[in-house]
Amino acid sequence: MPIRIVLADDHAILRQGLKLLFANAGITVVGEAADGAEAVKLARDLHPQVVVLDLAMPNMNGIDAATQIRQDLGIPCILLTMHAEDHYVLRALSLGIAGYVLKFNAAREVVQAVNEVVRGNVYLSPGISGIVVREMLNKDTAREELLTLRERQVVQLIAEGNSTKEVSSQIGVSVRTGESHRARIMEKLDIHETAGLVRYAIRQGLTQP
Repeated sequence: MPIRIVLADDHAILRQGLKLLFANAGITVVGEAADGAEAVKLARDLHPQVVVLDLAMPNMNGIDAATQIRQDLGIPCILLTMHAEDHYVLRALSLGIAGYVLKFNAAREVVQAVNEVVRGNVYLSPGISGIVVREMLNKDTAREELLTLRERQVVQLIAEGNSTKEVSSQIGVSVRTGESHRARIMEKLDIHETAGLVRYAIRQGLTQP
């Protein structure tokens, strides 16, 4: 039986290229998503063995989508990203991401990553192996998440220019509840204006500048 995966990336051309790579390796892409929220829905509906996600996507970024998929469904996730910086890698590892593949190596590594993850292993691009060793040696790097997954999605949507009404509609809550989310987030972060939330979202990798 071929391995069944869901593939999420907001660039259709990249998805097509990856689909071809997977097809040539006998891996079936059973669903495609253009953002993290859609990837979560497809994972729930299609129950793939692995979900492969771009880190930087609109509406819900890949790392938050992967966290939700893992927590709700137990499906392992692989992140595709340009970011090799320590804080991105360490956060992904702390949240239980099963694979971390740097995009400039994706053509060579992504099939191997899927096969390793299906076998129950963790796959990391060779360029970030040193970071992993430091993480294992330094037990103080783990940190508690300040915001919930829902709150992180709200911050991302605000940073992408959505009004509170638009945010509320996209996450399926009333405007009043959306306003409560926003107020609670600002209180937690000690941020008092939208520009500050945008800066926070960029620093956290929730959205691109």
